[in-house]
Amino acid sequence: MHKKEIRKVGILMTCFFDLRKYFLVLPLLFARVQKLPTFVACGNAMIEFFYFMDDKLTSLVRLTTYVGDRFIHFIEDLVLKDIVRYTENFVAIPVITSSVHCSEGTGTSLHPRISGENHGISERRAFNNNKELLEDTRSIILQDNSISGAVTSFLLKGLTLPLFSLWYAWSLGMTSWRYSLSCIECAQVHVHRTTSRVLKALRGSSDDIGWLQHAPGMPLVQDGTSRFLELLSNIRNGEHTLPSSFVYLLIPGLFSNHGPLYFVATKKFFSKLGLACHIAKVHSEASVEHNALELKQYIEEIYWGSGKPVMLLGHSKGGIDAAAALSLYWSNLKDKVAGLALVQSPYGGTPIASDALREGQIGDKETRRILELVICKIIKGDMRALEDLTYEKRKEFIMKHKLPLDIPLISFHSEARIAPGVLATMTHIAHAELPWLLPPRFRTRESDAVVESGRQVPVMVPISAAMAVCALHLQLRYGEKSDGLVTCCDAEVPGSVVVRPNMKLDHAWMVYSSKNKNPSEPDAREMCEALLTCRAC
Repeated sequence: MHKKEIRKVGILMTCFFDLRKYFLVLPLLFARVQKLPTFVACGNAMIEFFYFMDDKLTSLVRLTTYVGDRFIHFIEDLVLKDIVRYTENFVAIPVITSSVHCSEGTGTSLHPRISGENHGISERRAFNNNKELLEDTRSIILQDNSISGAVTSFLLKGLTLPLFSLWYAWSLGMTSWRYSLSCIECAQVHVHRTTSRVLKALRGSSDDIGWLQHAPGMPLVQDGTSRFLELLSNIRNGEHTLPSSFVYLLIPGLFSNHGPLYFVATKKFFSKLGLACHIAKVHSEASVEHNALELKQYIEEIYWGSGKPVMLLGHSKGGIDAAAALSLYWSNLKDKVAGLALVQSPYGGTPIASDALREGQIGDKETRRILELVICKIIKGDMRALEDLTYEKRKEFIMKHKLPLDIPLISFHSEARIAPGVLATMTHIAHAELPWLLPPRFRTRESDAVVESGRQVPVMVPISAAMAVCALHLQLRYGEKSDGLVTCCDAEVPGSVVVRPNMKLDHAWMVYSSKNKNPSEPDAREMCEALLTCRAC
């Protein structure tokens, strides 16, 4: 064999030794597969191992294919070289044989003249016969070579068939395993997402209630309950000290446009005392910043028309709107506003709005669609009016727009009754006028005057019952006292004088009058007068 052939055989043997190493490592790898844990927590490690095995088997198959191809080429080269040598020898042998045969034929011929004439013809026939025989022999040898090469290639590739089968089975098993692990991972993600939504819904506003008391840089509050109770007692005894040097502006809260009697009794009471009092005509279902701009313009008009500073009293969202007007436009309102009283206002936010609009909890999209239908479509309001009362929006606004410290502030909060008897309490929110049913010919001036007062029928709504249910819900869920909508700690404005009366008053009591009145207790009008007197003095 030549040197090149010896080098090829050496390379071939080296490849076979490398292949043997892979076959020795393969049982160890399968042993590692058997020792792998079967629980889902080790899925990522198993996937990495399977990727490793896939790469190794792919490399093994490639190496086997390469070795087989190289061996086939080596065998074909050897066979072709032998064929070439055999062909060269075969060409020389027929020529010698034909020449000897011709010489013997001419020496033994009985007719030398005839043989001499046909000598050239015989040589040509012998050469042609030898040429045809050589071509037939070559074709037979080449056919034998191709058949032997095909058989050799088929046998060598047949040896690699188990490896290809093993690689295919391994790939198929890995594909099914990856699909199973992907299904498990999707299920885990779905379960984790559902669990987080449930936990977020159950946790609610537990981390947000009372955040104002823990926020850094917030001024402390002062307790003014004793002073308030003293002024309230004097007012009930007929001593009214509320100064007339101010114009009193009452700012209603959310959904006040649908309650015609909102602050009406308090305004009439102040007017009887000879005080200038107005109810701000703002769109209560608008956003806080929108109402702040309207209040700023409203205060400027009152100040320019009367020449007196304005004393503000805002209930619920009305207090938030008034505080936002002072925070945003204090440079324009500094000499025009004498003070601000926030009555049951969710200055820090309210859990009712936050729990209803919190994203990422169960039923968040459905709840938002229902609220958008009610507020935007039915009431024709702005969804931001409710969003601005959430803890997230209140934190953002307060941290960005600080309330001025040089303005007199007073904040008032109360606790609603949750006794079963409050469920029967009805709240008077409006009047309904009934049509006059007598024909015109039977009417007289006296009958019209008598019946005119009886045509107004009070509209009674169980607001106190709803507030009691909400207060019980907040008490059981968060352990916080509230008036039904606003917790006590969220109604205390930093830097203000806080009034904490020991009275069971729900969120609507300060603006609406209830059907069941106790003469021994103060009403909402006297409470508002005491609050403004406490702030004005």
